[in-house]
Amino acid sequence: MNKNPNKKQIFKEIFSDFLNKPHSCVNLRFISIFHIFSTNLDNGLNAVMKTQLKSLVGAALLFSSLAFGTSAQAADREFLNVSYDATREFYDEFNKSFGQYWQSKTGLSVAFKQSHGGSGKQARSVVDGLKGDVVTLALANDIEEIVKSGQIQPGWQKEFKHNSAPYTSAIVFMVRKGNPKGIKDWSDLTKPGVQIITPNPKTGGLPRWVYLSAWGYALKQPGGNEAKAKEFVGKMYHNVKVMDSAARASMTTFAERGIGDVLLTWENEALVTQKALGKGKFDIVYPSMTILTEPSVAIVDKTVEKNGNKWLAQGYINYLYSPLGQDMAARHFYRPRNAEILAKYSHQFPKLNTFTIDEVFGGWAKAQQTHFVNGAIFDQIYNSKR
Repeated sequence: MNKNPNKKQIFKEIFSDFLNKPHSCVNLRFISIFHIFSTNLDNGLNAVMKTQLKSLVGAALLFSSLAFGTSAQAADREFLNVSYDATREFYDEFNKSFGQYWQSKTGLSVAFKQSHGGSGKQARSVVDGLKGDVVTLALANDIEEIVKSGQIQPGWQKEFKHNSAPYTSAIVFMVRKGNPKGIKDWSDLTKPGVQIITPNPKTGGLPRWVYLSAWGYALKQPGGNEAKAKEFVGKMYHNVKVMDSAARASMTTFAERGIGDVLLTWENEALVTQKALGKGKFDIVYPSMTILTEPSVAIVDKTVEKNGNKWLAQGYINYLYSPLGQDMAARHFYRPRNAEILAKYSHQFPKLNTFTIDEVFGGWAKAQQTHFVNGAIFDQIYNSKR
């Protein structure tokens, strides 16, 4: 019998066992191997080789124990919600609450993952291969883009109440404390010297709602028509100082970098920021009218059919409509659909004069084609600004 085992052979045996056998067996095998070469270390292996082999086995044993511990703690399911930029804090809390609920009902644990960004970019990510189980995006048209790719079935808006929009919001103006520029309504945004911060309608959901709110306001003024609305919105965008890719980036530009006189943003985003930074820095202005913003949710059918998360995804969205989910949404300053919970939080939600995208623009498909596709009215306005 060879009393001087070949070092390469021992290395190979260690890693072959570690990679190919169950961890409990691997640990025993490592101990056995360690005993083999430890009893033979004095028979031909020099001091350096001894140190190397001892270090290797020690590291392998440690890695094995860590890997085994990780395996034991792994969740039963993994679940990805692809969402827009301003929902981060809400879904952090929501996922924890729903995870506890789901485990109490099914015994199954869920590892939740979140993806956030501009709503339009997020939709394109799913189209391009991001495997979301659900999408919770800023507007219905972004989900329709995913429908076109075959990953969500047509008719998704009928799967859940309120056209699959479990909460709403509004467009508000966030201004510096004391409102030094005297901004009170949409018309004030066109005045010379006003610096506006708002995201890019080509990449985000919020800025498309902003754009359509301004357009609808202009249409509803005495003598308003499409030509005057285009002129009005053009003047407003002429005053845009910075156009970030998404709502949270614009909030950073305005609130943290101190750029601009007014931020056009979600009501919930403004209220969250005011709560976090204090009322001593910013005021929130509610314009005379705003479009009713309706963020939409859907199950990504193609994903859940493959990974078996269909019922989990169904439960996840149903939980958004539950009293607990609706209350949670209100705490994060989204306007809940549940009338009782909306009344409970009426102190933080002023009454609004709103119009809908269907009433003024004939729905999202028509609005997208008229205003936001390449070469449409927004591009015409923005290019003339340069």
